[in-house]
Amino acid sequence: QVQLVESGGGLVQAGGSLRLSCAASGRFFSSYAISWFRMAPGKERELVAGISGSGDRTYYQGPVKGRFTISRDNAQKTVYLQMTSLKPEDTAVYSCAADWSQGIPASALEYDYWGQGTQVTVSS
Repeated sequence: QVQLVESGGGLVQAGGSLRLSCAASGRFFSSYAISWFRMAPGKERELVAGISGSGDRTYYQGPVKGRFTISRDNAQKTVYLQMTSLKPEDTAVYSCAADWSQGIPASALEYDYWGQGTQVTVSS
């Protein structure tokens, strides 16, 4: 069992930055791939970025490449999403999810554990 709690969301102006945190409890944290998903009003949930259990592999959705950075600290059982150059279209509820996997699953259906989400709002 893994419990995930996100923090760090808020309201920011376009061009600004935020850092989201996903704090986990439970065992074997380094065996879980962790990804960030987001869901905007009227849109489907989408994978934003993911990181393998060891942290040696990462994935980024096209529109966030070069602006977002995912990282993890397995000793602290925390995954971070550093978001820079934020745009209004980044506005969404951001959730982290965990999957016992060697890779970084693309489908939300493959993730076993989810946090409650944190709101990110980017004003123009």
